[in-house]
Amino acid sequence: MSNQDFYATLGVARGASDDEIKKAYRKLAMKYHPDRNPGDKEAEEKFKEVQKAYDTLSDKEKRAMYDQYGHAAFEQGMGGGAGGFGGFGGFGGAQGFDFSDIFSQMFGGGGGRQPNYQGADLQVGVEITLEDAAKGIKKRINIPTYEECDVCHGSGAKPGTSASTCSTCHGSGTVHVRQAIFQMQQTCPTCHGTGKEIKDPCVKCRGEGRTKTSKTVEVNIPAGIDDGQRIRLSGEGEPGTHGAPAGDLYVNVRVKEHKIFERNGLDLHCELPISFAVAALGGEVEVPTLDGKVKLNIPKETQTGRRMRVKGKGIKSLRSSATGDLYCHVVVETPVNLTDRQKELLEEFEKISTGLDRSQTPRKKSFWDKVGELFD
Repeated sequence: MSNQDFYATLGVARGASDDEIKKAYRKLAMKYHPDRNPGDKEAEEKFKEVQKAYDTLSDKEKRAMYDQYGHAAFEQGMGGGAGGFGGFGGFGGAQGFDFSDIFSQMFGGGGGRQPNYQGADLQVGVEITLEDAAKGIKKRINIPTYEECDVCHGSGAKPGTSASTCSTCHGSGTVHVRQAIFQMQQTCPTCHGTGKEIKDPCVKCRGEGRTKTSKTVEVNIPAGIDDGQRIRLSGEGEPGTHGAPAGDLYVNVRVKEHKIFERNGLDLHCELPISFAVAALGGEVEVPTLDGKVKLNIPKETQTGRRMRVKGKGIKSLRSSATGDLYCHVVVETPVNLTDRQKELLEEFEKISTGLDRSQTPRKKSFWDKVGELFD
């Protein structure tokens, strides 16, 4: 094993504090430990060097001797040989250091404290209309929650009795579990980290100390929200335990299908039926919007499928001042249930339309040109 400078081995300065040395050791021990590097001899040697360096520098007397004499302080005649390192050679824990310190950071060991669990997040759904989505709305919704049990007043124990110290963890809330060479802290499986054991639980809450209830929350749904989006209400979820913060409430928004309009981003689309006469001669028609009706001029000779834009009558953006448009898709409607007089007039129109110049029926001309090309 090399006699590399112990400070260099841990990557700290000579004047490093005890906390800096311990922090550096934790990091390197986790990196080079044999269980994390099976079969890697180089990592195994590095681990030994790191552990040896920490064993010396974490002990005030050994560190003082090392600072004065270097490695010679632990050679025969000065430090009792290898024994000066406390029997170093295997993979045992270094002096003054417990590997549970490392794993308590990874697995949340509580060091005897009762665990504080943040409350669970909750999700609820709310259905709104397209008008609500366009203008914004406030909704009051009921959500499930918990409240202190009114029988045991939160103790979880039957009235007249009390919880006793947990017989498994003796009140610490944690137990030590040894796995291979590691000793780790885990939440006590008997008391679930509370340190208390309830022999005679409350009949109402069954030892939970709280009962299910519900509360009403007002949700501000902003203008421009779209179907499938959700709103987060911080701290409105399930309450935490032992003073821990509550979870969050997520409100999933569903926008009901509209009878007239379809939404595409910020734009709205609708079908606009017009009569044959208005389509041919042009005219003014009323168009519905989310704010009421507006007038729209239909140009003469308008065909089915033409798209007419009504600017600014779409949906306001959720994140900017932009507003979408309303697009009306024209459909020239064929009249039904004609009166005798209407039939008479249409028949007369058909007679005088026979032999119309093909420039007056461009679609018909285009269609028959294509038919001719197909059969030529």
